[in-house]
This record gives sequence, C-alpha cells and structure tokens, in this order.
Amino acid sequence: MDEKREQFLAGERPDDVLLYFDERAVEGMDRLAKVGESVDGGVVLVLPGEEGRSAFQRAVGVDPMTLAQSAMGSESEIDRGCTGGVCPDSEQDGDHFARFVFAFAEEQNEDVGGLYAEGDVIHAYARCDCDTTYSEKWVAED
Repeated sequence: MDEKREQFLAGERPDDVLLYFDERAVEGMDRLAKVGESVDGGVVLVLPGEEGRSAFQRAVGVDPMTLAQSAMGSESEIDRGCTGGVCPDSEQDGDHFARFVFAFAEEQNEDVGGLYAEGDVIHAYARCDCDTTYSEKWVAED
C-alpha cells in the first residue's frame, strides 16, 4: 500500500479524498495508473479534496455527493483498503464487484459522539456493477 493511501486510511489526510476505480468499469486505466496506485483489479488515487471530487465526476459521470446521498440508505461492507466491497444485493445472485469507491476522512469530534468520539472516521461509498450503491463508515486505524 502506498504512503498516501496508508496515511488517508489512518485519518491523517482529512483534506484529501480517496478514489478507487475497478479496471472493468473505467476506460483509460493506463492513464490513471500513472498518477495513482495500481492494486489488484484497479487503481487507487488519493487527491486533494476539490481536485479529487472533480476527477471522480469526470471519470464516472457521477457527482460524489450524489453518490453519497444515494448510498447512505444502504449500508454494507466496504474493504478497509477502499478497493471493493460486498454489494447488499449480491446474496441474491452472487457475482458482483464495486465499479468505484469514493471515500473521505472526518476528524475526530467528541462533541458529536458515537464513532466520531472514538477517533477519525472514514466514510466510504461504492457503486456495484449492478448499479446498487452502498456505504460504510468506520474509525480510522493507525
């Protein structure tokens, strides 16, 4: 895992966003791999917030906040490395994969309580190849 993604997942890059693109879902993977981290089956980029949100929208044609809103109502497991997940609809017909993941970190906030009192929180949102969106959030690990 590259240093930027490791720092992001530890909650140390709250101004950045993480983007994961599955190689089966996005064209121009070679170009993305030049600026990101190649992982099994795709590419991960950690970019400054606004730049990352714009890059995500250009790559997949979806505003990341629209993705987040549609995914919030459906929680399911997202890989802690933010490179995939378990579609909530996969129990019905099996073969699913996350086309993309968008994630951001929120700094610890004891006033809010819950997870936010425990530490920095990673918010991750995914869209499956079946078009189901889902999300998960967790306390970042050092």
